[in-house]
Amino acid sequence: MMNIKILLSALTLALASQYALANEAPAGRKGPPPEAISACEDKSAGDSAEFTGRDGESITGTCKERHGTLILQPDNMPNKKEGRKGSAS
Repeated sequence: MMNIKILLSALTLALASQYALANEAPAGRKGPPPEAISACEDKSAGDSAEFTGRDGESITGTCKERHGTLILQPDNMPNKKEGRKGSAS
């Protein structure tokens, strides 16, 4: 009887965790979109590249290395070092 309770508890926990993972909001994703990585395939750091954004817009930029992967950094992306100082009037 004890083995059945343990088995049912483990099964319930496994199903609940899979449900939580399956319903994770896309907003929880961190990092660049997959298109920003694929745009720089077969390119070198510093090369220009582009991809089509979610709304059909063309996103152009420069391939930069980040954690060993080339990723397209959009031309209009703010520099983290500059921060947001002075952007509000």
